[in-house]
Amino acid sequence: MKEISPDYRYLKAFMVTSRTLNFSKAATELNIAQSAVSRQIKLLEESVGEQLIIRSSKKVLLTEKGQALLEELSRFEDSLQDIFFGHMNKTIRVGILHGLLETWFNDVMVEFSKNSKHQLSVEVTSLDLLKDKLHNGKYDLIFSTENIQSELVSSLKLFEEKMVLVSKAEINPKEAYEYPWIVYSEHDHLFQLFKKRSQKTIVVNSITTILKLVRKGVGISIVPDHTIDHDMHLKTYDLKNLPKQHIHLSSLNFKSMPEHIKSLVDVIKKR
Repeated sequence: MKEISPDYRYLKAFMVTSRTLNFSKAATELNIAQSAVSRQIKLLEESVGEQLIIRSSKKVLLTEKGQALLEELSRFEDSLQDIFFGHMNKTIRVGILHGLLETWFNDVMVEFSKNSKHQLSVEVTSLDLLKDKLHNGKYDLIFSTENIQSELVSSLKLFEEKMVLVSKAEINPKEAYEYPWIVYSEHDHLFQLFKKRSQKTIVVNSITTILKLVRKGVGISIVPDHTIDHDMHLKTYDLKNLPKQHIHLSSLNFKSMPEHIKSLVDVIKKR
């Protein structure tokens, strides 16, 4: 069976002529000569191997295939309008690290939801996947600890994330190995700071749960200071050699950032 390969350059001439059913009116709308309109439609018909328009001196009619093509093109135009203009409430696709979602970004979502009609789709994943999905256009924005600068992506530094050691009761930070450690992962700061390790380690990849366990006296942990509320009544300790890290907002390098994405960025910048 012969594969049909329409010459897409001439679809506009076909659409306008089909809607006006008049070559002269189509030529005026397209701002080209009437003979050019007729020529383009003929070339389109040759490319698909079907007659699409029946011409006469007084009337223009669409063949069955011509009518079917017009209907399909009309649906395509409607879809384009819907994509670019039809949705006033658009969805912003956000990728984020788990700890940031549980603490800082919760308040951002509350504020954004109160002042915007746009929707949020938020996904938690690893740093590597955040970067990969952003570069592949799967996210509109990501929030992470990495400053990404490339031809496709750029990052904005939002704030410094200060890490502190926390416990329920007073402890001697130099003897941290004497207490159970509650860590986020095997790469936790406790492992990096202390050569002598605790005999008991609990791994929980949830900042909220880690803080609850510390409040109940289960162990000690190192967490970002912005995750700690005053009413938690926890003891905090600044430790030397703890690396400073910053939280970044990363996005594709839009020439002009889409309005719905900018609305979320504006909320964050005002905080």
